[in-house]
Amino acid sequence: MINKIEVTDKRFDLVKGAGSDAIHKDPQYSYAVTQLSEGDQTGTGLAFTLGAGNDLVCKAAQFYANTLKGKEIEELMSDFGNTFRNLSNEQQFRWLGPHKGVVHLGLASVTNACYDLWAKKRGVPLWKLLIDLSPEEIVNTLDLSYLEDVMTKEEAIDLLKDQAGQKTTRTGILATGYPGYDTSVGWFNYDDEKVRENCKKAIANGFTAMKLKVGSADPKRDIRRANIVREVAGENVKVMLDANQQWTLPQAISICNELRHMNPFWVEEPTHPDDILAHQTLAKKIAPVKLALGEHVPNRIIFKNYLQSGCTGFAQVDAVRVGGVSEFITISLLCKKFNVPVVPHVGDMGQLHQHLVLFNHIAIGHEALFLEHIPHLKQHFLNPIKIEKGVYITPQEPGSSCDLK
Repeated sequence: MINKIEVTDKRFDLVKGAGSDAIHKDPQYSYAVTQLSEGDQTGTGLAFTLGAGNDLVCKAAQFYANTLKGKEIEELMSDFGNTFRNLSNEQQFRWLGPHKGVVHLGLASVTNACYDLWAKKRGVPLWKLLIDLSPEEIVNTLDLSYLEDVMTKEEAIDLLKDQAGQKTTRTGILATGYPGYDTSVGWFNYDDEKVRENCKKAIANGFTAMKLKVGSADPKRDIRRANIVREVAGENVKVMLDANQQWTLPQAISICNELRHMNPFWVEEPTHPDDILAHQTLAKKIAPVKLALGEHVPNRIIFKNYLQSGCTGFAQVDAVRVGGVSEFITISLLCKKFNVPVVPHVGDMGQLHQHLVLFNHIAIGHEALFLEHIPHLKQHFLNPIKIEKGVYITPQEPGSSCDLK
């Protein structure tokens, strides 16, 4: 039984300029860390913040975690979908969301600790645990409420069953590794020369895709820097642009059309993340340039609406932003039905998501496009991600790779 619970507020300073974007000029990468112990095994779960307020997320995680004391992990995970539903709808905390903000981040931390403990108890990496589960076992860990108009429990099971016959043909990626992309070449506070140098380093390190932060007060700065990246990278490298919600719809239409000539693979978070209709309009105005959305989308219901609107070119669901692994898988199933690629945002620095994208590819049939790579906290993890020639090497240690030193 789960007999020990610990929730910790962990914060890490970054080197000057790292992690900066159009909103966050000097971020402090932080985790609300939940640890659930059963016997000699401890599961670790993370929720990501940028410093102030991390203590509030920890308090929410403590509240949820306390409800699991005395429960046995195998029994808990056999019907985790109902547990998730009950916790996310807890009558007092639901008013603070529902299903978003501090309380939902707290639930993510606890949910992720449950999956980590489950994999450790079975002695396997999380990707293997998930891939080996039957469609029914997977769906039993999910809360599909409010999705019945687009995906019932039976439809989710059928989708996984339809993909099961091809799982074996897709397991080769375990040996070759999952492609990564370098998101650190163009942090907002880096000057032009550093951006140029970082692009050259990324290419030398084997990356075939990279991202630049835009959203400057002066659009000419964004255009200049985007052209620098394209010039250094060449035409065969995918270049993504991330505006971190800085543009109004008219600004986004104008600037994206000016940036079109440098052929961005996507434009990420161009305007306010709650404004689905603005994204729908923008996607039509700048086609065939595609939008990447989801870093700040907190739950499956809003993802459903984004998918229904037809504006989502790439879904950036993050398991340390939504309600954890359970809701991540739910959203991945929705994206498969709507034929939208899942390219996660990695508030976890890729530690957890390297497992989840393998499951998405092998069990759900998502394209193995690439996974964001952020190197800044590697030294703080017990089993940090490994990247060789721009490719994530498949983790072999039991669990979800989220244990901190």
